[in-house]
Amino acid sequence: MLLLLALFCLPVNSQASDLSANVDRNKIGIDETLNLRVRYSGDENGGQPDFELLEQDFDILSRQQSNQYRVINGRAESFVEWILTLAPKREGELFIPSLHFKGQVSDAIPIKVSEAGSAPDGAKRKAFMEIELDKDEVFVQEQLLVKVRLYTTIGLHDIATEPLQVAGAHVEKVDEQRYERKLDGVSHAVYELTYAVFPDSSGQLSIPALTYVAVAGRRDPFSLFNRNSQRLRLRSQGKTIEVLPKPDSYSGAHWLPAASLGIVQTWSQDPDTFAVGEPITRILTIRAEGLRAAQLPPLPKLDLQGLKTYPDQPQQEDQVGPNGVTGSRIETTAIVATQPGDYQLPAITLTWWDTKNKKQRTTQLPAFRFKVSGTAATTPPSQESGNLPTLATPSTINLEKQGHFWRNLAIAAIASHLLWILYFYRLNQKRTKLQTTNPNPEKKEQHEGKLKKAIESEDPIHIQQALLEWLQKQWPRTGGNNLSEISHQLGFEELVELQSLLAASLYQKPMIALDITKLKALVGILTKRTNKTNETSKQRDLPKLFS
Repeated sequence: MLLLLALFCLPVNSQASDLSANVDRNKIGIDETLNLRVRYSGDENGGQPDFELLEQDFDILSRQQSNQYRVINGRAESFVEWILTLAPKREGELFIPSLHFKGQVSDAIPIKVSEAGSAPDGAKRKAFMEIELDKDEVFVQEQLLVKVRLYTTIGLHDIATEPLQVAGAHVEKVDEQRYERKLDGVSHAVYELTYAVFPDSSGQLSIPALTYVAVAGRRDPFSLFNRNSQRLRLRSQGKTIEVLPKPDSYSGAHWLPAASLGIVQTWSQDPDTFAVGEPITRILTIRAEGLRAAQLPPLPKLDLQGLKTYPDQPQQEDQVGPNGVTGSRIETTAIVATQPGDYQLPAITLTWWDTKNKKQRTTQLPAFRFKVSGTAATTPPSQESGNLPTLATPSTINLEKQGHFWRNLAIAAIASHLLWILYFYRLNQKRTKLQTTNPNPEKKEQHEGKLKKAIESEDPIHIQQALLEWLQKQWPRTGGNNLSEISHQLGFEELVELQSLLAASLYQKPMIALDITKLKALVGILTKRTNKTNETSKQRDLPKLFS
């Protein structure tokens, strides 16, 4: 028995160590994958080859390991095997490098990577991607629709997508669809994503290539490594589009490139029933197809003798769909007439750029006339001593009741105002303590240093980006994505001038040289304003209850 055991174990102990590597194919497209099989025969006490060498030219999508032992014709052998799914990072002649493990070295393997669809079986690809742009050129801040489609004739699941990110533009996902389409008589399942892209500046805009990773084949719940499926990596081609500056012929106060724009006026009740002392609410809505709500400007305020106005905070809404973004700005104002008579609300005019017909248009809300009935409120004469009070008429009683109502409303408003002051005072005290105990001046100095370096470079694009980052750091509550939005919200004169200087240098043709001296002076004023703003931040945080 001992002799038989010794003979049985002898082939295993005398087995030579060996490390080998092979691939299932040597020619692939940039959007395809290959399988690398690495086998080690010999004493195996854990560990694996250094696969990080592969990541210079390939992405490792999946990795499997198996240990096997078998006896063939009385000869026993054992080995460990690694199976890796690789996706190339670039086109051209690539190499799978030599791998090292326990003193053994595998041979390097050449791999030829061609462009998407040009591999030998490119015409019979079972899955591929494409990118489609809805326009050949766009104006600055105009909406560009980017459609990303994944075509497949096989079952795909566990699709992992990377979000579209475009340098120098605001990107928003607006739609997702699944449908079928026939190509050359073959039915394909299509997975389509639509993005709305809003470029920040003129020039060349690059839409980068996108990469999707998916699993092809059916899931096998009884297979430990799911050998019936294959992991795929699909890559689209990049696109480039020309972004035009704002036309010199455009005369509007605000640059509004939209497919359509309208203004709608509604009332909380019938405007024919205006009466002195009775509030009525006016609602104005700007709706623009192809613009975000943050791009829409505020409307002019009402200022008419005999009318008191109480504007509410404007509301901004973005609706998304297959046609992109439709932004809405809703402004609500309560109006109370103090005197009877005939009134006229002025017309509201907005100039915008029609992106469909490539020309300037004007939308106007006509002037609105109405009549206010009732009697103007007057101060009652003081009662002389010794005189009996006169009998109140029904109209006087109504006026007295109305006066009591407004007096009680004023008292309630003042009380609520005082409560808000007390609440925000305590809240700001807590914030001040947190800021003093956990200061973070490093990030502030970092953004200021970046802004100074950008100014020294005299490059308007770098200055604009550094200024935007610095403003977002100093006033994070604005939430603006560009200088125009932050300028509207802050209302600083020097910031408006800075924006005009940069816009003239970036967008105007012929280009105007940037006045660095003036720019430095305006930045210096804005920096000084930062300290004053921080000192008065408590007062700005209080809600405006009265106009």
